[in-house]
Order: sequence, then structure tokens, then C-alpha cells
Amino acid sequence: MSNILKSIMLIDDNKIDNMFHDRVIKKSNVANTVIVKESAQEALDFLKNTINQELPEIIFLDINMPGMNGWEFIEHYKQLDPDKNKSLVVVMLSPYEINDEDIKRKTSGIFADFKTKPITQVTLDEVLLRLKSGNTGH
Repeated sequence: MSNILKSIMLIDDNKIDNMFHDRVIKKSNVANTVIVKESAQEALDFLKNTINQELPEIIFLDINMPGMNGWEFIEHYKQLDPDKNKSLVVVMLSPYEINDEDIKRKTSGIFADFKTKPITQVTLDEVLLRLKSGNTGH
């Protein structure tokens, strides 16, 4: 698959997960740039201070992070200027982490989808298909 996106952002406090996911995305050649942030606050600061043309089309977001967790990131993300919060947000969870509260959050349209770690080529293909179809959960 050729580069079809300008950039994808990874937000995860786990450096090993970030390295692995960065490698999978780069190997798949679906984005020109992979932006890696190790905290939700670092990601928000980046998004606030970046010109719109450099904003990621997809954000893969870990939920369980110290400081500001993924759910808190989503709440702050929704408050950004409308030009800055148009990314397709995909929440990354370990398979055993999905609970009833998470299901309620998904059905309320806060974000696009749940995916389980690790990001794979199949995950990327599914997310890209969703992005192309315009079904972003917003």
C-alpha cells in the first residue's frame, strides 16, 4: 500500500509499544510521518501548537496512561478548536480491558473505534477503510 496519509499519531506511555507500532506503520507505508507522543498532555500540546496541514489523520490512543489517561485526553481533545480535532481517534486496549463502561463510551460516539494491541497490518487496513468511508465516530 502506498502512502495515503500525511501522518499518524501514536499516544502511549509504553516506549516498546510505540517502537513496535511505529515500525508496523512505517513498514506498511500508509503514512508519510508517524508522530509519537508518550503522554496525553504532550499530544494535546502538539495538536494545539501545530498548523492544521500537519495534523494527523489518525490517532492511536492508549487508554491506561499515568497523569492524563486516554479518556481524559478525549475530553480535552473535544475542546480543541474544531480545525484541530478532526483526526480519526482509535482507542487501543488490551483484550482484557474492555468493560461495560467502555462499551457505553463507544456507543455515545466519543471516538471512532476500539482496537486491541498490538497494531497490526489488519488493524491498519480496518482503520484506513473506516477513514475512507467517512465513518469516524464524530
